[in-house]
Amino acid sequence: MRKLKNSELDRKSIDEFKASDKTPIIIVLDNVRSLNNIGSVFRTSDALLIEAVYLCGITATPPHRELHKTALGAEDSVQWEYFKNTEDAVAKLKENGFDIYSVEQAENSVSLENFETNPSKKYALIFGNEVKGVQQKIVDASDGCIEIPQFGTKHSFNISVSCGIVLWDLFSKMNYQK
Repeated sequence: MRKLKNSELDRKSIDEFKASDKTPIIIVLDNVRSLNNIGSVFRTSDALLIEAVYLCGITATPPHRELHKTALGAEDSVQWEYFKNTEDAVAKLKENGFDIYSVEQAENSVSLENFETNPSKKYALIFGNEVKGVQQKIVDASDGCIEIPQFGTKHSFNISVSCGIVLWDLFSKMNYQK
């Protein structure tokens, strides 16, 4: 077995990425403070052809050197938009017909493995602040909550890890289980 060289990976150019059909998911970052987490979300979103990333509140926006360190240029390929208030992002998503799910530990949340996608729907996934999570008022405005099952002593994953887990699961369900 031989590792492939970057030139053998058949990656899209930024223009090809922008012209590609996207996975009908928008990521909403609700007051995420770590530039490394934000960059990682961009990179994961690029890998899975995510439609856009909405950056809200204290969440930093490109261009930023520290964000670029983990995004590795994905901030140039993935569409993004900034909202001063997460509520404004949620309102725009509702107007555009998105089903909105906060990724949060909450009463009546749906465990990720039981979350079913519908090919006729578009989804917005909200990920919250590293310490406080998704704001309660944003949880209240959501159509539901998705929870990642956990079995150890800690009560949460890093936000970039959570995003990767949830995006891969939904991407798989939407693209491979048709």
